[in-house]
Amino acid sequence: MKKNSIWKNIVHLFISTVVSRLLNAAALIVLAQYLSAASYGRFSVALAFAMILGYFTDVGLSNTVLREGSKKQADVDHLLSSYVKMRILLLLATFAGAYIVISLFYHEASLVKMMYYLIVPMVTGLAMQSIGITYFQLTEQMHHLGAIRIYSALLLVVLLTVGMLMHTSPFFISFLFGFSYFLAGVYGLWMVGKRVSFNFKKRIQRGLLKNIGSFIVSGLLIMLLPQLGPIVLENTIPLAAVGVFAVAYRIPSALYQVPGIVAGAFYPVLFRHYNHQKTDKHLQLNILQVKLMSLVGMITTLPFYHLSDLAVSLLFGEKWAAAGDALKWLSLMLIFQGLSVALADGLTTKGLQGRRTGVQLIAVVSGIAFYYFLSSAYSVMGAVYAALLIEGILFLGCWLCNPERVIIMRKTFPIFVCLFGSTLAITTLLFSQHPFIALCVNILLVLLLTLLDKEIRNQALGYLQKNKPVNVENRKEAQNG
Repeated sequence: MKKNSIWKNIVHLFISTVVSRLLNAAALIVLAQYLSAASYGRFSVALAFAMILGYFTDVGLSNTVLREGSKKQADVDHLLSSYVKMRILLLLATFAGAYIVISLFYHEASLVKMMYYLIVPMVTGLAMQSIGITYFQLTEQMHHLGAIRIYSALLLVVLLTVGMLMHTSPFFISFLFGFSYFLAGVYGLWMVGKRVSFNFKKRIQRGLLKNIGSFIVSGLLIMLLPQLGPIVLENTIPLAAVGVFAVAYRIPSALYQVPGIVAGAFYPVLFRHYNHQKTDKHLQLNILQVKLMSLVGMITTLPFYHLSDLAVSLLFGEKWAAAGDALKWLSLMLIFQGLSVALADGLTTKGLQGRRTGVQLIAVVSGIAFYYFLSSAYSVMGAVYAALLIEGILFLGCWLCNPERVIIMRKTFPIFVCLFGSTLAITTLLFSQHPFIALCVNILLVLLLTLLDKEIRNQALGYLQKNKPVNVENRKEAQNG
């Protein structure tokens, strides 16, 4: 099976992720306008719980599939058959556990009802989608992965639109939200089924379970971090305030997938370099990943940092104006996330998953305390401070735990951390009354950072030259010559 180049995969992932995220964002924006603040708060809690349950249908298996599948002479059909069988068992166990947790800890009738309407179709759909996404990530065919994401987003928009035009209840709207994931999951499984010969009579491949403990803990912590806010805040501030935080948090959490595009394209290649003992190439590629993810994070941060009030008014309406200040500071998460995810991928792909897990555990435990105490004291803005503190812990922890931290710091921090931070502070001070000018100046400075970095400049020029259209006459002359 022919694999795409890493740059081609980045392009495919970028296009599909931007399209799918825009559609998802549009759906959530309209949903926020359709629901009351309290109903949107309930929906946010239910959605956070559903995303956590979605992880329990995987528990790190997708990472071990990528690890085992990247080895020489890997039996992909046997590997995927084992993977699917384990996902079915985990899905059943997850639903059983969800019923117990909801019965014990959630007692508001409307919240419980909304949870069940959303969870059953959505968690099933997430499990099926993940199988397709993992397979196409393993085979480095990101255009098919992108097709699953876009199909899911289109279904979400269509079903929510129909539900709102019919003036259905918030509970049925939640069901339609989850059902769109279910239908996209069926499509993903169908795509994989055309390429893989499943044989469920064979035993589960034992390699999938090797060192899975650290992947289970790490993956759970990764999933918990963005969901901590609604889960904890439901106990400290009113549901309407939870809705305000959820609206502000929704934008950076959606845009987080944009720098994540780079991570998705680099991840299998980093695994391959490490498995083939190419440690120098692994380090070089990881440094390039850090640079690219930080640049993309900067570009996606700037519009929402400088124009947060305008963005909230245009996207969500005046009734959510209180989310403007929260969005301004939450947008900085995108920079920290781009850096920390790239650094964490460097640890995972060279067998240092335990260190990554330790950092994430510290961030989760600290995050629960941050969200609880800061939101109790400062309401929504306290939750914002908590979110930023969590991202700071992840960034510093993943960097300090990397054996090559000095090399990485020397090659990335001066330009991509210090210089950008300084220019952001200066433009904020100089153009505080002119946010559009501040935005334009900052974007120009980010582009200048790109030109200053020789490695990124050479990589980009090489990619453009490689994909430059060739005139037919010139091609014939070259062949004749």
